Amino acid sequence: MRANLVLLPGDGIGPEIVAEAEKVLKFIASEHGHDFEMTTGEIGGCAIDAYGDPLPEKTLEPCRNSDGILLGAVGGPKWDDPNAKTRPEVGLLKIRKELGLFANLRPIKPYAALIDASPLKKHIIEGVDILFVRELTGGIYFGDSRSWEENGETVATNEMTYRTSEIERVVRVAAKAAQTRSKHLTSVDKANVLEVSRLWRKTAEGVVKKDFSDLKYDVVLVDAMAMHLISRPRDFDVVVTGNLFGDILTDEGSMLPGSLGLLPSASLGEDGPGLYEPIHGSAPDIAGKGIANPLATILAAAMMLRHSLNLTEEADRIEAAVESVLNAGHRTADIAAGGKSLGTVEMGEKVLAALKG
Repeated sequence: MRANLVLLPGDGIGPEIVAEAEKVLKFIASEHGHDFEMTTGEIGGCAIDAYGDPLPEKTLEPCRNSDGILLGAVGGPKWDDPNAKTRPEVGLLKIRKELGLFANLRPIKPYAALIDASPLKKHIIEGVDILFVRELTGGIYFGDSRSWEENGETVATNEMTYRTSEIERVVRVAAKAAQTRSKHLTSVDKANVLEVSRLWRKTAEGVVKKDFSDLKYDVVLVDAMAMHLISRPRDFDVVVTGNLFGDILTDEGSMLPGSLGLLPSASLGEDGPGLYEPIHGSAPDIAGKGIANPLATILAAAMMLRHSLNLTEEADRIEAAVESVLNAGHRTADIAAGGKSLGTVEMGEKVLAALKG
C-alpha cells in the first residue's frame, strides 16, 4: 500500500514518543512491502513560536491531503499565559473542526501483566474492555462564549449546543462499533437537568430503535457513570456521550489500567484522514529526559493502520508486540512502581525487537 502520513510531534514529550512510533511504522512498511511517505508538521506551542499560529495552513494543508495523522501532544507552561492571544490547545480544537473529526474513540482495556498497577482492586478491573465514543466537534467547547462586566463584577458564560444531526452521526458510529463487539451500547447524558441532554437522549434512542434494534441499549446519567466506572466498569462495552462529559469520563477511565502512558485514541470523521494520538498530555516536567512512555503513541500508530489504512494484520502485530513486551516485564518509569525502568528509546527498541521476533 502507498500512503501519505503526517506526523505532528507537537510539544513536551511529543517529539520523543512520536519518534519511536515512526520507527515502528517504518519497520512495518518495510516488512509488509508498503510505502509510507511520512512528513512532519508543527502544531500547538511550537507552531505558535514558529508562526504565531497553533495550527498554520502550512501544517493543515498536508493533513487535509493525508491518509492518516499521528499526533504527539500539545501545550506546556511556556504558553499558559491566560492573556495570550492564542493557546496551543486551540490548534487541537481547530484541526478536529477543519477535518470534521467528530467521533473520538478511546479504548480502555487493562493489560493482564499490569493489573496490579491499577488503583482499583484486581477483581474490579479484570475483564474490563470499554470503548468510549466521544462527540468531538460540538457541545460546550464549540458553543458561543463571552464575558462581561455587570454590577461591579465579571460574568462569563459558555453555551452547550447540539444539533440533531450531530448527535445522530456519533451515535451511529458507536452503535456500529457495538455491533462488532458485545452488542451493548450505553448513552451518557444529564437529561434530568439539561435541555441539551434531553435532546441527546431522545435522538440517541430514536437512532437505536430505528436502525440498531439488535443492541442492548441503556442510558446512564453522567454523575452515576462517574461512580460506575470505579465500582463496576466490567458492566459496560461501548459508551457514547457528548464532548464535555466524554472528556471527563475518558480521563477518569484512563486511570483504570494504571497509567495514561498506555492508552491511544482515534478521532474520525465521515471521510478523510483520521487523527491518532496518545490520550496523555505533553508532560513538560519530563520532556527531554528520555523517560516518557512511548507505548500509547505506538498503539495510536496501530489504530491508524487499522482504521485509516485497513491494515488489520499489521495493527494486530504491533499490538501483540506491545503486549509481549509488557508480559516480559519491561517497564517505563510511569508503570514500574519504583522498580527497574527503561527509557523512551529503550522501550521503543523492545517493541521493535518483539516485532522482529
